[in-house]
Amino acid sequence: MAISRYDQRKNYEEAEANAIGTEYVRADLLPPADAARVRALLKTYVDQRLLFYVARDGQQLQRIDAYTGRLQAELWSAVRAPAMAQPTQVIALAVSGMNDVLNSQGYTQAAWWNRIPPAAWVLMAAIAICCNLLVGYGARQVRGETILMVVLPLVVSISFFLIADIDSPRGGVIRVQPQNLESLSQSLAQG
Repeated sequence: MAISRYDQRKNYEEAEANAIGTEYVRADLLPPADAARVRALLKTYVDQRLLFYVARDGQQLQRIDAYTGRLQAELWSAVRAPAMAQPTQVIALAVSGMNDVLNSQGYTQAAWWNRIPPAAWVLMAAIAICCNLLVGYGARQVRGETILMVVLPLVVSISFFLIADIDSPRGGVIRVQPQNLESLSQSLAQG
């Protein structure tokens, strides 16, 4: 479960970077003033999305989410205005791309909220306790192999640590690195 959720978070980070990059290019389909505004907003938006991935503090994350919401409203109005003024298929493509940008953020957020359910943790703990009890019961007559009594609890503890670490997107050692968004940010800064 934890590994699939980690992979899901990585995939959504990639999809988010792709959606933003595609919309940056599609901004050319808008009138020049609107295109410049969309590009500037997208650069700021990428920076906010990068902050989302590295933030660990709850208050900082709330500020990032609030500013991201404001940026999304500005981005939408930046493509909505030209679409309302001149509803063509070409401008509709830019509007559709912006919709993908906004949706990708929602999918990413949902993936970060998706965690191993508490009932699964309780079940894993019960299995670990039963395994340790069975090993202890089976080893009561073996005197020379006390090292084996330490190995199973140690292995189970390490397994639980890794599962918990992978399943905690904002804490721990194993975290999703926004490599695609970082690469996009660098390419937008150069262009």
